[in-house]
Amino acid sequence: MDDAAIMVVLLCAGQSSRLGGAIAKPWLMLEGKPVMRHAIDAFAGHPRISGGVVVVAEGAEDHARANLPHDGGNWLITTGGSERSQSVRYGLERLSDVAPQWVLIHDAARPFVPHTVLDRLIAALDEGAEAVIPTLPPADSLKKVSGGVVTERIPRDGIERVQTPQAFSWPVILRLHQANSDPRITDDAALAEDAGIPVLAVEGDPVLAKITNSADLAMAERIAFALREGDTAPMMKTSSPDIRMATGYDVHRFNTDPGPIMLGGIEIAHDHGFDAHSDGDVALHALTDAIFGVMADGDIGAHFPPSDDQWKGMDSAFFLEKAAAQLAEQGGVITLADLTIIAEAPKITPHRDAMRARIAGLLGLAVDRVSVKATTSEGLGFTGRKEGIAVQAAVTAVFGPNNA
Repeated sequence: MDDAAIMVVLLCAGQSSRLGGAIAKPWLMLEGKPVMRHAIDAFAGHPRISGGVVVVAEGAEDHARANLPHDGGNWLITTGGSERSQSVRYGLERLSDVAPQWVLIHDAARPFVPHTVLDRLIAALDEGAEAVIPTLPPADSLKKVSGGVVTERIPRDGIERVQTPQAFSWPVILRLHQANSDPRITDDAALAEDAGIPVLAVEGDPVLAKITNSADLAMAERIAFALREGDTAPMMKTSSPDIRMATGYDVHRFNTDPGPIMLGGIEIAHDHGFDAHSDGDVALHALTDAIFGVMADGDIGAHFPPSDDQWKGMDSAFFLEKAAAQLAEQGGVITLADLTIIAEAPKITPHRDAMRARIAGLLGLAVDRVSVKATTSEGLGFTGRKEGIAVQAAVTAVFGPNNA
């Protein structure tokens, strides 16, 4: 058999509109690595799969390159289109120089790919199938609803839910996608069905669940913890993970220099700058302290002492990312970051969304996992006298159930 007989088209070009947030689903963090890396590691670890192509949105090529298998292997990168079907076609065409016998098409939003499912797909290909899909029976009753009213019962007999990866003869599925005139098609097997090609169904796995919304992301975090603990049935795991919460607090006074200031990771115009050793981003400092608190590992001053000149003028995003990376190394996943900024000026509301997006990007979170609130001290104290800004932060993180 040719070493390149089976390759993968891994789709990472979606916009993640239903999940929301500043980061597309493939680049959200699970167990210290991006969602797509979980999938690519599963494929790269299977002895019958020799590589593939990662299809990304324009501008995400470096993200993909950084998450290829360490030896590089036979993994390629290409940019996708505005619709899923276009991205699939571009990925299939990118494999033309290799011309594999078979291809697996997979959505990176399904990060966990059991080798047992891959074995079943490949066995069907070995037996001569040109199209094979993993499926599961529906767990719930099915009804057709119109205008909020049930109009029909749908028998569950013979009904299956379709998952990816879907397996095909590469020349066949390439030809079908190149001939396809409907860019809205989201099921590659449908093209084979319409062409009269028999599509075999093999048993899928609940762990192949797709991340679509925040609830799915939370479930994926639970699955990731369970898999790390060696659980062979992570969807059935009943023990609770280790949930931790810690707070951080920081203050910076204003100096007599004109602004702008850095706050929440963005630059904001102000009459005065911060009196600080680094860039003075009091919001990111408080958040960094909260992350170190989750690990019970000191504070920002212990890790990045202001007496050390190497931190002079440093972008505070560096401190935050370092703390988050250390947390990930310990098996923790941040699930919520909350900030309360106490200041008479500048006004925070016009910058709230930009702060949330920036912090979400730094921590690998969906924006709806980042909260930025603002209040004043009613003219009392140093913040009331407009002498500086104080920030309270809270971080919630989840660790594996036996990883205390």
